[in-house]
Amino acid sequence: MRLGLVVNNERSEAVEFESRFEDAARAVGCQILALDQESPSTPPDWDEVDAVVAIGGDGTVLNATRRAMLTGTPVLGINLGTLGFLAEAEPEQLDEVLEALTTGAYTIEERNTIMATVGDVSDSGLNDVVVEKIESQRLVVLDVEVNGERFLTYRADGIVVATSTGSTAYGFSAGGPLIDPRVETLLVTPVAPHSLFDRSLVMPADSIIVITVTDDRPVRVSVDGREIGSLHEGESVRIGQADARARFIRLSDEGFTTRVTRKFALE
Repeated sequence: MRLGLVVNNERSEAVEFESRFEDAARAVGCQILALDQESPSTPPDWDEVDAVVAIGGDGTVLNATRRAMLTGTPVLGINLGTLGFLAEAEPEQLDEVLEALTTGAYTIEERNTIMATVGDVSDSGLNDVVVEKIESQRLVVLDVEVNGERFLTYRADGIVVATSTGSTAYGFSAGGPLIDPRVETLLVTPVAPHSLFDRSLVMPADSIIVITVTDDRPVRVSVDGREIGSLHEGESVRIGQADARARFIRLSDEGFTTRVTRKFALE
């Protein structure tokens, strides 16, 4: 089996575990290929591996998934971060991970992804699109249109549009609900709104959401934490479902609620 590795080289523990992983993987007959997650285009090597193993935190898994979803390659995250909600395994499960990969004792879970377009620039991701203020002391005014129909104008710090997968990230911090990733949605959540209406809006995954700046306070637009541009008065970002699907390797049938309880240490 050919395994591609994406590693958070800024974490010494991740680098140390990478060495352990490579030695153990080669011992059971796997071929290892280090993948370049920073390349602006998808390297051909991503097409040549059977699975991508991301070693690090959720940011590492996001970076790996961004590339892997363009080639349809499944991703397995090993948590060397803090929360690691997107990771499927912990370092102490190394033997279990390799046994599952080499014997095929795993399932593939597909998830919808998200795309944002600002002018002639488009980018796609797994978690969310964030439209947020640039000037820290000033609210922004954002008009939201859903499927061609005007919804609301928000005075807020920003707006998060998330997939169900991303509901456990910034959207959750902003007060949005947690949504099982098997439920394919786009979730619109205002960030610190100065409005009586501060609820999240849950829409079908194929919805088109347009957010327009309606005053002179600019905003930045980012996809999974990567800034793709800024908007000024009268300018808009178009947000919708990306064509690519994210594919994750699952080692167990653990349910979403159990994962939430475990990852957030609720008990």
